[in-house]
Amino acid sequence: MILQATAPTPALPGDVRLMQTTANAVFTLAALALCAAAVLWLTRLPVFALRGIKIEGDVARNSVSTIRANAAPKLSGNFFTLDLQKSRAAFEAVPWVRHAVVRRVWPNRLAVQLEEHRAAALWATEDGNDKLVNSHGEVFEANIGDVEDEALPRFAGPAGSAPQILALYRRLQPVLAQLNAGDVDELQLSGRGSWRAELEGGAVIELGRGTDDELIARTERFVRTLSQVTGHYQRPLESADLRHADGYAVRLKGITTTVPLTPARRK
Repeated sequence: MILQATAPTPALPGDVRLMQTTANAVFTLAALALCAAAVLWLTRLPVFALRGIKIEGDVARNSVSTIRANAAPKLSGNFFTLDLQKSRAAFEAVPWVRHAVVRRVWPNRLAVQLEEHRAAALWATEDGNDKLVNSHGEVFEANIGDVEDEALPRFAGPAGSAPQILALYRRLQPVLAQLNAGDVDELQLSGRGSWRAELEGGAVIELGRGTDDELIARTERFVRTLSQVTGHYQRPLESADLRHADGYAVRLKGITTTVPLTPARRK
């Protein structure tokens, strides 16, 4: 057997290897650019232009056509290029819309799930243009004339205090309802943290400062003992001041008196 040695393949010169590497890189970049151009061309085809918007969820305050008319002009782009965050903001700018979820539906539609505000109270402003408070304690702007409930309470307080006022109102209302002097018509929180309630019948109650638990305990004590006073004088309540440590002051129609909290009454 005769073995014949094979001479090794001579290495390519450095400049040739560099040319090959450069050529491969150029071809790769060209292929990527071609793919990108093809994708861009596809995404701009008329078939992907938005053709419809499906509205779901709460639409009691606005008709579907009204919502589309308000939001659609603010939408830009097609199925691929539409900015969902900006689209959501466009729908949430429609009056009475609290929250919107926007999603794409292949190949050229949008589906929008809406949640509307549910009015819980009026919000007093310094300029006299009242706003609304929803069931989450959020202040929002809408046509107050659209509210069917004419018995909404009116809140007033520092900016950002609406959730705090709504929370206390929900606890305070059933307690004061026991007076049979009407529901809480207005609840105010001063800048110094003092509370004031006005009932439908016109009676004004100064609740003072404190935590919600302290205010409710003070009000329950007042409600529990007031019948003894009104029963004695047979006069309707006009105002009450609960800011006294050892009792409270009341004004009945034509009569002003102070009710001390004796040990018997504290039970």
